[in-house]
Amino acid sequence: MTISLDASEWVRRFHPAPSATARLVCFPHAGGSASYFHPVSAALAPAVEVLAVQYPGRQDRHTEAPVDDLFVLADRLADVLVAETAGPVAFFGHSMGASLAFEVARRLEARGTRLLSLFVSGRRAPSAPHDERVHEKGDDALLAEVKRLGGTDAAILDDEDIRSLVLPALRSDYKAAELYHYRPGPDVSCPIVALIGDSDPKVTEADARLWAERTSGGFELKTYPGGHFYLNDHAAAVIGLLAERLGR
Repeated sequence: MTISLDASEWVRRFHPAPSATARLVCFPHAGGSASYFHPVSAALAPAVEVLAVQYPGRQDRHTEAPVDDLFVLADRLADVLVAETAGPVAFFGHSMGASLAFEVARRLEARGTRLLSLFVSGRRAPSAPHDERVHEKGDDALLAEVKRLGGTDAAILDDEDIRSLVLPALRSDYKAAELYHYRPGPDVSCPIVALIGDSDPKVTEADARLWAERTSGGFELKTYPGGHFYLNDHAAAVIGLLAERLGR
């Protein structure tokens, strides 16, 4: 499968800010899209320019085949983003996007780019044990899991036309996220900040604390009330944290 390396296909700039002092690259969750980070971009501009990643197989890339291998995605995004990381830059990823952000950060650091910080949200550390196979289940079971986590309006997923549009990318993303495993090798030297909801069924505090083993640059854990999509209810606090850290 040929995957485009055209940055204009992979990256969305909702609020271009050429005079920004830093950039923040945001990686969506499984089934998510770049538009999820539009409010973050609006809140941080123009001091911080937000670049939101758009995976194949959704929204304006719906005609492309989704990618079900996180390592393949990381390889492609490292090639795409290397030109976007010449100045001060940080990564933020939620759920699957956190694992992907980490893998892209590893690849870029091997090329000489060190991030200001890596923010990993709602995701266990790569070395945390897991055995999830939701991607192998039927459509109804997969959608039930998405509804359980609360990131998408259940009424939207009950619409037959929308279901047919989102299911291929959703299943592909779940496969990429669930089959991802840590490959030993150089990690990162930038600080890692893990953010979790205190009642998230997908990640425990112990799972999140294992992120400390993946960096030599310091680690923090921030806990918020809520589940897997705690950040929907605490967007102002999370954006405030990002603004404070990137404004230093």
